[in-house]
Amino acid sequence: MEKITIICVDDQREVLSAVLKDLAQFEPSFLLEDCESADEALALMDELDAEGQFIGVVISDHVMPGKSGVELLTAVANDSRFIHTKKVLLTGQATHQDTIAAINQARIESYFEKPWDAEVLVNCVRTLVTEYIFDMGLDYTLWGDVIDNTTVLRRLR
Repeated sequence: MEKITIICVDDQREVLSAVLKDLAQFEPSFLLEDCESADEALALMDELDAEGQFIGVVISDHVMPGKSGVELLTAVANDSRFIHTKKVLLTGQATHQDTIAAINQARIESYFEKPWDAEVLVNCVRTLVTEYIFDMGLDYTLWGDVIDNTTVLRRLR
């Protein structure tokens, strides 16, 4: 079965742990990976891609040392290997300009402010990973009850 990874990026370990806890229900159907910087996330994506794994969703904080979340998600959006990877900005400190850049340059699919509603985040990730499976032409039946049935029905029409 194809391996699809959900990557969470935040420089604050406690925030990263909270996001991973909220998304834990996706394991073992999907791999959950965490990174504490944009550079670490990009290196992990290179490694996973080289291993033939798929990166379905990247969830990133914005304000981090080094590259920002918008810079990370823009790099993902501009990398042809990850053209279908879904991007989410999860932040408490993005300015209006940062948000515009995330939409226009990184082409994010969703934006969440901290603190987030866990159920809303989980439902968003479920929809995005389902869309990713269809965009990649993968057999959606392999993921059974973990994917979003409404998205499946919409995509099968």
